[in-house]
Amino acid sequence: MRLQRILESKVKIRFQDCDPFNHLNNAAYFNYFINAREDQVIENYDLDIYKHGQETGKSWVVASHQIAYIKPATLQEIVTIQTQVINYGKKNLSVELKMWNKDKTELKAIMWSSFVYVDLRKSTAASHSDELLALFEQALAPVEEQSFEERVVAVRAVRSV
Repeated sequence: MRLQRILESKVKIRFQDCDPFNHLNNAAYFNYFINAREDQVIENYDLDIYKHGQETGKSWVVASHQIAYIKPATLQEIVTIQTQVINYGKKNLSVELKMWNKDKTELKAIMWSSFVYVDLRKSTAASHSDELLALFEQALAPVEEQSFEERVVAVRAVRSV
């Protein structure tokens, strides 16, 4: 069975995450993105990263985030969050995360996150197992652009037509 490569879920923007303008606070985007990705990976790939960490002593830590805010997400708005693996290696994983309006006609934000796989007991980088590498290969949905800035321009151009 072929795995879904672009994962998707919907979420409502909550009051406590908004600024005085009723816009999603810039720092809250990270939580919405990461929480959506965590739920999507469990649902679609049967991979619970917390259970994985407990069982193997290994998990992923954030190495970097790059985010572009395009249009504000607003209080009580239902948004669609899409995530996809765009690159992976023996010890790393890169994911693209996009937030859209409910109907996916208006891009709200785009983020690239890079993760490093670590041995939690030793606090050192670890190598992905063959099983994880096989999962990443099936889930891989690479993008053409080589830099985050190029990707933001490309995604905005497609949606502005």
